[in-house]
Amino acid sequence: MMGGDGWMWEHGWGWGGWLLMVAAMALFWVALIVGVVLAIRFLSAVNRQPTHSPGYQLTGPEDVLADRFARGEIDPEEYRCGLALLRER
Repeated sequence: MMGGDGWMWEHGWGWGGWLLMVAAMALFWVALIVGVVLAIRFLSAVNRQPTHSPGYQLTGPEDVLADRFARGEIDPEEYRCGLALLRER
């Protein structure tokens, strides 16, 4: 009868067989994790909406300010203050 470790030694695998199996398992898990991460990133990018239509171009600083206000990045007071500063020049 063979022990649990005897099969690999008797069929010529030795330490190389163990290292090959460990490397194959590590490669499998890395490939699986990378695949899941890429799938999640791809699926989240598909559902993401562009902030502007493809032909929309901001033409000046007032447009940029209005765009930031429309997206909620700045409050009404900041918008009015920024607009007043831009129109002073």
